[in-house]
Amino acid sequence: MDDHSLDEFRRRWQEELAQAQALRKRRRPRRPEVVPGRGEQQASGYLALAQGLLEGAGRPPAARATRAERQEAVSRSRSPPAREAAGGGEQLVDQLIRDLNEMDDVPFFDIQLPYELAINIFQYLDRKELGRCAQVSKTWKVIAEDEVLWYRLCQQEGHLPESSISDYSCWKLIFQECRAKEHMLRTNWKNRKGAVSELEHIPDAVLCDVHSHDGVVIAGYTSGDVRVWDTRTWDYTAPFLESDYEEDEPGMQPYVSFVRINSSLAVAAYEDGFLNIWDLRTGRYPIHRFEHDARIQALALSQEDATVATASAFDVVMLCPNEEGYWQIAAEFEVQKLVDYLEIVPDTGRYPVAVATAGDLVYLLKAEDSARTLHYVYGQPVTCLDVSANQAAFGVKSLGWVYEGNKILVYSLEAERCLSKLGNALGDFTCVNLRDSPPNLMVSGNMDRRVRIHDLRTDTIALSISAHQLGVSSVQMDDWKIVSGGEEGLVSVWDYRMNQKLWEVHSRHPVRHISFNCHSLITAHVPYERVVRNADLDNFVTHRRHRGLIQAYEFAVDRLAFQSTVPICRSSCDTIPGYNYDLALAFPCDNV
Repeated sequence: MDDHSLDEFRRRWQEELAQAQALRKRRRPRRPEVVPGRGEQQASGYLALAQGLLEGAGRPPAARATRAERQEAVSRSRSPPAREAAGGGEQLVDQLIRDLNEMDDVPFFDIQLPYELAINIFQYLDRKELGRCAQVSKTWKVIAEDEVLWYRLCQQEGHLPESSISDYSCWKLIFQECRAKEHMLRTNWKNRKGAVSELEHIPDAVLCDVHSHDGVVIAGYTSGDVRVWDTRTWDYTAPFLESDYEEDEPGMQPYVSFVRINSSLAVAAYEDGFLNIWDLRTGRYPIHRFEHDARIQALALSQEDATVATASAFDVVMLCPNEEGYWQIAAEFEVQKLVDYLEIVPDTGRYPVAVATAGDLVYLLKAEDSARTLHYVYGQPVTCLDVSANQAAFGVKSLGWVYEGNKILVYSLEAERCLSKLGNALGDFTCVNLRDSPPNLMVSGNMDRRVRIHDLRTDTIALSISAHQLGVSSVQMDDWKIVSGGEEGLVSVWDYRMNQKLWEVHSRHPVRHISFNCHSLITAHVPYERVVRNADLDNFVTHRRHRGLIQAYEFAVDRLAFQSTVPICRSSCDTIPGYNYDLALAFPCDNV
């Protein structure tokens, strides 16, 4: 189209628009009632136009100037040859022009579509698209700022998951505050800005095992003591969980082999085969005590319900309470070899399901069925294990004449078949995290000092990081960072999107436990040896060297005031010895 034709088209279009507006001002006709056949056509046309307006809400004016082209096509269709061919189509064309002109003044949702239908259309938009739609008109702004839309956005992004829509009056403002807090937490994580505390140790005892759940930490010691800390309330005066041992002489209790904790239960396994279960809501004394004939080799606790699994000798036992609250054996299995790793599958419903590894065998244990072999290759022992709701991932060490490299196998628990074979490393895979990883991703640690991110969709290694000086002993990831611990005692934090190390801390002993969420981090350094030879644990320097270490990091914005308070000043007035030193507090600071 040349310049003269374009100017002529603009002039005609402006005259027609002015005539239509003047006609509407002189007489305001009622809206035509929609007949069934025509109403369906109009509704489909309006929905198509709504999709076009949503897609073009964030475009520049030049990209949205398509109305002139539509008017030009309409003008061409109104030519004499076209009018003769179309017959009665002129009335439909005029109606289309009137509808388009009317939509320039009043949003189309006010004419035909109900408000609920508009909400259903807008619910498929994200926060950026809702912000663009709010700039179209006043009515679109009202729809785009509806409380239902922003409440759904908060739920989709994990903000205030347990709240209802009636808890707040302005969910858009709540969403903005949650986004700002999330940004501040991420900045504190990157800059290591927050409070760091060392959980109080037990004198004359060495740390044996540590576990945590949602900020609550449990630890077992060589003295047989079990302690629990709640780091969410900054109450580091941890209570002791009493046992049923009736030994009069101190230090005669057996070592604690394993400890596990969830939201309501704490479980500890001892070297002599005894198992204690505590209810954290009722008190410090165990609610159930179970005894094995031999040493307990593996312990698992469900994170969702009250199901405990233990492995001793060639037996695997599942314990859970009945409807009356009495604990009983839900299932018992017999395996061919000693169990190395044991995990309970989450979200299995009424009957608990567990996965156990014993040498080169992997068992699928269902409470209503017998033990079934999930994987077996002679001479290829399993080196690590983790499970999710539908899958199990475990490392396999390759031995024999045909060396294929060490791999991680991912199995479907429903189909009971192998889905992926990941990696081809020279070293053994020492840890794998499938349950806490983002969808379609998995992180693993290896004795070759590297941390790998595996893409389960393509069965490839998305990223490989040389993170430690010795082997990797513990690892966890989320949507942007990796926290790994090594045998040399180094804890490293990485931004894997940028392939950059953010910070690291070091301690004397290997890192055996790592657990973090958006605002906190728990690390545990457990010694290799539980008995200190030719040394006196009563000596402070010797005990500090061999006892182990548990540290809690808090990156929450509203708790940064504790950063300036050193741990020795958090002890109460009843505390006589110092926190980490052989000093008496003359006037300790009060807990505020």
